[in-house]
Amino acid sequence: MQPRNMSMSGVVDLAAVKAAQEAKTKAEQARAEAARQGGGGAISPADLVIDVDEAGFERDVLQRSTEVPVVIDFWAEWCEPCKQLSPLLERLTVEYNGRVLLAKIDVDANQMLMQQFGIQGIPAVFAVVAGQALPLFQGAAGEAQIRQTLDQLVQVGEQRFGLTGLAVDPDAVPGGSAPAEASDEPAGPYDALLEAAVQALDSGDLAGAVQAYKNVLADDPGNPEAALGLAQAELLQRVQGLDPAKVRKDAAEKPKDSAAQIAAADLDLVGGHVEDAFGRLIETVARTAGDDRDAVRVRLLELFEVVGADDPRVIAARRALARALF
Repeated sequence: MQPRNMSMSGVVDLAAVKAAQEAKTKAEQARAEAARQGGGGAISPADLVIDVDEAGFERDVLQRSTEVPVVIDFWAEWCEPCKQLSPLLERLTVEYNGRVLLAKIDVDANQMLMQQFGIQGIPAVFAVVAGQALPLFQGAAGEAQIRQTLDQLVQVGEQRFGLTGLAVDPDAVPGGSAPAEASDEPAGPYDALLEAAVQALDSGDLAGAVQAYKNVLADDPGNPEAALGLAQAELLQRVQGLDPAKVRKDAAEKPKDSAAQIAAADLDLVGGHVEDAFGRLIETVARTAGDDRDAVRVRLLELFEVVGADDPRVIAARRALARALF
C-alpha cells in the first residue's frame, strides 16, 4: 500500500531545536539514573516486541524512549491489513537487534491512547523518541519502505538524542543456536505458494504476489487465505503509482464519475479509512446507472473482500448498498 507520511524527512520540523535539546538532556539524565540503579542489562530478542496498554504506556513507551526509539503499532484483531503489517514489523524489530523497540497497542482495548494520538484508521504506526511522538505512516507498507523509515528513525535517535539502543543477548534467542525441531505437522498443499506470495508482498513485488495467489486459486478456488491475499495484492497494485492529490481533486470535481470515485475509494481503503471508502462508493451507486453503477458495485464488493465479510463495517455497508440498489 502507499503509506502516508512514510518519510522521516520532516522529523526536524516537528519540534524546535530548543525542545529537542531539552529532550536530549532528559534522555541522558534518565539513562544515567537507570545505570546508577543497575539497569541497562542485556535483554532477550523476544523482549524487543511488547504489548502495551494505557496503564503501562508511560513506563513501557515514554520511559523506554529515553534509551531507544520506540515504534508503536496501533492494530486490532478485526483489521486485515494489520495481519500483514504487524508480523513484518515484529520480524524487522528483532532483526534491528536493539536499535528499536516495538510497542503493540490494541486500539479496541485502549481507546484513550487511540484518541490521544489522533488515530483515524489502522494500521497506524508512530514512534516515540526521547518522549517526543513522531507520525511514521498509516496503512500497510512494504518491507523496503519500512526499512528505510527505521533506518531514518535510528539515525534521528542517535544524532539528535544520543540514543544508542538496547543491548541484546544473542544467547537469549528462543531456541538458542540449536537447530529448530522439525514440525510433526505436514505442510499444506499450498503453503509454499502462499509463503511465496507473502514474501513477494513484503518485497514490493505486487505482480508476483498476485500471480502466486492466482496459482493457488486456480487449483483451489475456495481457498480463503488466497482469496483474501489476492484482493489485498490487487488493491495495492491498483494504487501503485497513483497521484493522490490528482485522484482526490478528480473525485471532488466529478461526483458522478465512477472511475474517479473508484480510484478515490481505493486510496481511502489503503489509508485505513474504511467507512469513507464504502460510503463514497455507496453514494456513487445511488447517483449512477447502467454500466457505471455496476462497475462501482463490483469494486465495492472487491473492497468488502479486502476488509473481511465478518467485519461489522462490511455488514453495515452491505445493508446500505442494498438500500441504494433497491
